Amino acid sequence: MRVGLIGTGAISDKHAQAYANIGYKVTVCTDISEEAGQRFASRYGAEFVKTYEEVCRHPEVDFVDVCTFPDFRLQPLEICAETKKHIQVQKPIATDLETARKMIDTARQAGIVLGVVSQHRFDESSQFLYRAVREGRLGKILQCDAYVKWHRTAAYYSRPIKGSWATEGGGALINQAIHQIDILRWIAGPVTEVFGYWQLGAMHKIESEDVVDALLRYESGATGVLQASTAFWPGYTERTEFHGTKGTAIISGDKLTTWDVEDDAGDPAPVQREVASGASDPMAISLEPFERQFRDFGEACRTGRAPLVDGEAGYAALEMVIGVYKSCRSGQRVALPL
Repeated sequence: MRVGLIGTGAISDKHAQAYANIGYKVTVCTDISEEAGQRFASRYGAEFVKTYEEVCRHPEVDFVDVCTFPDFRLQPLEICAETKKHIQVQKPIATDLETARKMIDTARQAGIVLGVVSQHRFDESSQFLYRAVREGRLGKILQCDAYVKWHRTAAYYSRPIKGSWATEGGGALINQAIHQIDILRWIAGPVTEVFGYWQLGAMHKIESEDVVDALLRYESGATGVLQASTAFWPGYTERTEFHGTKGTAIISGDKLTTWDVEDDAGDPAPVQREVASGASDPMAISLEPFERQFRDFGEACRTGRAPLVDGEAGYAALEMVIGVYKSCRSGQRVALPL
């Protein structure tokens, strides 16, 4: 598969490395900083072009990968719809639900595949637990929680657009914890009600939240707690916890670290202790889940099937984020879907 990459910031290196490992080729790239884009192109043997339109119209591109801030998603997608090129975007799918829905509708009408990068669905731990819950190995699910108590430096937020509502859509919840939100929803099912509190700029000079807490009620009747922050030095490994009538499973970072289940039967749980986490360094994450997701997306492009993390999955995760934000602003419980 031949990839056109829009945006050559930090995460794009992870993408390019993962593509190389699975035999995909980054053929062309662009960036608002020509100097940075040229360096990236030289590093990965790609052609640099000056505009995103050129990437989306390039004859040697099978799909476009958008690694920009989340306020820039619909623009390249609309050109990909014209040129019939598939497209995947970094999480979150967008900064607002209206844009996300338009993206989904536009892609569907054009017959192109839309994917959202949420690579932790492809961790061995997540894949195992998804199957285990559906096999009833934890019994009836009672409580599902996520704790993302990370730290980001003042330098991380030094650009005014970082943590802004207009460009990033918010702070710790939409940019960091959205991965764990996606995992909760994927494994435990839809959330029907949220109630949240936040602290805006508690530690950092940003307009959005760097501390947020929410209570969750799932469609199944289970409840949950969601905590997200970028203010807790030095940063702690994120956890998602699943508690059922037969036992508990905990994912820490990218590994299943706890599997306490009564009278368990089935495939052995892949419990490990060494984990990778972006708790204090956004780049301290494994390449393998990216490789698995990109293979899945490439196969979706080839066959026309939906990728595991499609536009609707990205929309659902964003909807939960927006619901928590709405609750924080209003002081009221918010029902989902919005």
